[in-house]
Amino acid sequence: MRFSLPTALLFFALSLVGTAQTPQAEIDMDLHRSASNFLAYQRSEKAKNTAAPAGYKPFYISTYARHGSRFLINPDEYERPLATLRKADEQGVLSPLGEEVLNVADSLSRMARGHYGELTAKGARQHRELAERMFRNFPAVFEGDARVSARSTPVPRCILSMANQLLTLKGLNPALRTDVDASAADVSYLNDEFNPVIRYRSDPQARASTDTFAVSRVDPTRLIVSLYTDTAAAGSPADRRALMEQLFHLASNLQSHDLGFDLYKIFTRRECYNLWLRDNYDWYVNFGPSPLSKGMLPHTQDRLLRNIIETADTCIATGRNGASLRFGHEVALLPLACLMELDDCGYATAAPDSVALRWRNYRIFPMASNIQLVFYRKKKSEDILVKVLLNEQEARLPIPSETAPYYSWNALREYYLSKLL
Repeated sequence: MRFSLPTALLFFALSLVGTAQTPQAEIDMDLHRSASNFLAYQRSEKAKNTAAPAGYKPFYISTYARHGSRFLINPDEYERPLATLRKADEQGVLSPLGEEVLNVADSLSRMARGHYGELTAKGARQHRELAERMFRNFPAVFEGDARVSARSTPVPRCILSMANQLLTLKGLNPALRTDVDASAADVSYLNDEFNPVIRYRSDPQARASTDTFAVSRVDPTRLIVSLYTDTAAAGSPADRRALMEQLFHLASNLQSHDLGFDLYKIFTRRECYNLWLRDNYDWYVNFGPSPLSKGMLPHTQDRLLRNIIETADTCIATGRNGASLRFGHEVALLPLACLMELDDCGYATAAPDSVALRWRNYRIFPMASNIQLVFYRKKKSEDILVKVLLNEQEARLPIPSETAPYYSWNALREYYLSKLL
């Protein structure tokens, strides 16, 4: 059978859609992805490393990285579900599974005391391994007495993430010259919490949309029946949803440790997927390019992107090799990836059910997530090329390039500067 060209193109497009994995399939393959921002860093061993155009060598790296895996920040995240399960236990209405979950919640609560929000051993390891791969993948950047400038928000988990990277790099090349700081002086671009653009999160239409979507996705009925012998003791529908969400947070963040506990087993795959859908949409509206928040929230990172550009210009002008390393939080990294339009991060849709088709938060901001801009030059040429890695994966950028994933720095620089408010 012969098809016209338009028909053939349609069949080709449908075949691509058919082979692409849905978020449900990706989460079914690995339930940890349902954890959203609690996901522990996962680096694919099959990551592409496209050869640079002839004659081009890396000389400078500019990064923004989220801290590594951590304890939950708020004590209530441990204590509230524990108190609820203890009350049920005192009333004698916990099932055997409920008693098992109570014991796990109690163990986690005891372990976390005095460590709320702190970097875990796994989080430290993530950053040591990141630094080692960066050194091995781009050795020319760190040759000789290359200068490495590192800045962190003044938050212990971020400072320790930075320390683990720097100690690893210095161990690989003791001759490196390092310039390190973690002070309030850099917070304005590393974690701009007071940017006036944040007001768009309070848009009534956006709030109503996220609230409606959340309620439609969270059904605690089956879980409560599995944990309680008398479900009347589980309280109101709001109480039951709260317990489900609290236990899911505990289950999600368990991957920040190497403990051997498993709370995912109390949830079905469909429940994990629905809870992720709820979280994914909430992050999209409140930090991403959603039209419901006027597409403005990525601009909370205008100062950060400007700092990346201006620092790169300065380092390029020196002609030396080296790196600029920045350490902060997912609330900066995610909107930065959207502002830079890495891969599908800039995807805009006002339809809640369409978001997850292309925009999936677990691809963007796991614990220890990172954006790396790797700069290349060649002798007797003023042209600078840049390759951007999102979590060590080559990213598509929003400008044309005959050498993608390598892009003209001048063209990309001008494109990004034109976007800043």
